[in-house]
Order: sequence, then structure tokens, then C-alpha cells
Amino acid sequence: MEQISSGAEAIIYKKDKVAVKIRNSKSYRNKDIDTLLRKSRTKREAKVLERLHSLDISPKLHKACNKEMKIEMDHIEGDKLRDVLHKNHKKWAKEIGKKISLMHKHDIIHGDLTTSNMIVKNDLKLIDFGLSFFSAKHEDKAVDLHLLKRALESKHHEIFEEVFDMVIEEYKKEIKDHKEVLDRLKKVEVRGRNKH
Repeated sequence: MEQISSGAEAIIYKKDKVAVKIRNSKSYRNKDIDTLLRKSRTKREAKVLERLHSLDISPKLHKACNKEMKIEMDHIEGDKLRDVLHKNHKKWAKEIGKKISLMHKHDIIHGDLTTSNMIVKNDLKLIDFGLSFFSAKHEDKAVDLHLLKRALESKHHEIFEEVFDMVIEEYKKEIKDHKEVLDRLKKVEVRGRNKH
């Protein structure tokens, strides 16, 4: 197996056309708590991937093992949107809006919406659901959008406003209660500003 990425949560390997994600133990955490956390996150991520694949948003789940804290899924070929957004930002902004609204419609929160966690080839797929969870709360959906906005601002400063506006336009088409989510987003942004 070839290692293709490593993050705070896990290491990802590639084996043929399969991506294998393994959650490693954290020596700084209590052993029992660490095991419990890794198990529950692996289980939750697998459930999210199962639900999302039918919506054509994420990699297809092959299998998950809570004992080994391991998830096997399709390896998505393509470029990270982070590296190619500037080439066709209007097209991809609409795609981002569509995928997020579909996800939120099914009460799934990504938890780490950045252009590094989006892969594009012919279409756009979201990856890395390690922090994802199920929630119908407007607050959680607003925080998801807030994280995306901040990520766009930091990595794509020149085009971030236009991109985010287009994302929201697509979002509004699909989400019935978008007004409540976007009102909450304003409050989340005020909270964020007050922290600095």
C-alpha cells in the first residue's frame, strides 16, 4: 500500500483503486478514551459515506472495521479543487452549492468544508468525512457554511466573495428552510468576529 496523505485524524493509503483510511491511536489521550473516540468516529464516518454515496457526493464505501479503525472506499481520481478553482470558478461554485445543499437536505454535516476536501475531474466529489455527523439543526448547517466561507477567503482571496455568493444562490434553490440557516450564519459570523 502506498501512503497518499496523512492528517491529524488518520493516514490514508492507496491500494489499486481503493483508498484505505486508518485512524491511528493518539499517545497523548487516555487509552480507553482514545479507543472509544476512534471507534465511534470510524463508525459514524462509515454511516455518512453509506448514506452519501447514493446521492453521488462522496466515495463509495467498501467496508469498515471498528476493531482496526479502518475504512475502505473508492479512491477518487482528479485534482483537488484548491488547485484548479481559479480556472473555472463559476462552474465549480455552482457544483459546490449543489453538493452542499444535497448533503444538508439529508441532515449531514461535513465538518471540514475546504477546497482541499473536494476533488474534481468531470464532476465534483466531497472527501474526508472524518469530522462529519448527522444533524437537522440550522446552527450546524450554518457553521458548515461558515467554515467553507473562511476556507475560500484564506485560499482564494481574489474570487472568494463571488464564489461564496454563487454557492449560496445554489443552496437557496434546494433548501426549503434556507432563510433560517442563512440567518443563523449571520449570527455565527458575528460570533466569529467577536472572538478576534
